[in-house]
Amino acid sequence: MVGRHKNRWLRRWLVVIIFWAVPVAIVAVNEIREEMAYNAVDLNNALTTWQFTDAQRAAGAPAHCRGVPDDARAAGCPADVLAANAPRQQEALNEYEVRKSTLAAYLWHAFVGYWVVPAVVLFLIGAVIGGIRRALRRPQQPVKSSTHH
Repeated sequence: MVGRHKNRWLRRWLVVIIFWAVPVAIVAVNEIREEMAYNAVDLNNALTTWQFTDAQRAAGAPAHCRGVPDDARAAGCPADVLAANAPRQQEALNEYEVRKSTLAAYLWHAFVGYWVVPAVVLFLIGAVIGGIRRALRRPQQPVKSSTHH
């Protein structure tokens, strides 16, 4: 009878942890989707916003400098406008990469905090309870007297 229920708590722990992974994964996927959508829009705004001097406006540069830098270059955007906006656009690309790595670090910490730590805590609680039950189930060995009369 005992052998049939051996490690029952371990199987229950596995079921709980696997089912707990579902809401954690749903939250993580939603967070990734929302944050990356925001970051992509922000990056697109930074790459498609152009700054012009008065001389460049007078020369008609705004008519040719639209969209991302490659599209603007293909449309005949002057090189001086491209060069003047390149540092700001590169900074936006760098910021996008920082945001992606920050999101990955945040999600790793959330995964550890919301899934790994509860799994370990539940495992340890189960192991302690199992150890206590096993200790209480075993009959006490009779104490032998070591004194010889």
